[in-house]
Amino acid sequence: MEKENKKEVAEESLKTRKAREKLKKQLESIDKMITPQALEKKTIEIHRWIARHAAQRVVLRSKAISLFDENQNAAKLSQKIVALAEQLKTNVPAADLKIDLD
Repeated sequence: MEKENKKEVAEESLKTRKAREKLKKQLESIDKMITPQALEKKTIEIHRWIARHAAQRVVLRSKAISLFDENQNAAKLSQKIVALAEQLKTNVPAADLKIDLD
């Protein structure tokens, strides 16, 4: 009964097998490049990049930073939204609403 319930899977084609082997070899060669020396070299490169761009950094001591507050403090509304809300408050008929979606 077990054999009857199993669906037979077609054998992998030669083209698919070759592609799989090629990808496997590529991944293995990439894995060989990840060595402690390579990681140290990349760390040094990152530190140098940070040092080169130090002048462009924003001084955080003068800026207030807070984590995402789950929309307890929503962003300011755009002028277009404020104008549209004012039009809606005055009960202007829909045909007379001036909506500019630039």
